[in-house]
Amino acid sequence: MSTESLNRTSEIVETPSQYVDAQKRVNVDVLKQRLIVEKKKEKVKRTIIVSSVVASLGVLTFLTY
Repeated sequence: MSTESLNRTSEIVETPSQYVDAQKRVNVDVLKQRLIVEKKKEKVKRTIIVSSVVASLGVLTFLTY
């Protein structure tokens, strides 16, 4: 074996995308804000569903009497 082939295999080659991925950082405040927004959306959906069920029951009760 030549030393040239050994040198090529022992070198670690990083692509630019690997270098960029290694330096990404997570902003916790952004994640918390996303979680808050998601919870608000879920709460609105739940409120709409509950109110529509209550209104449907009210209408059915009114129509039966």
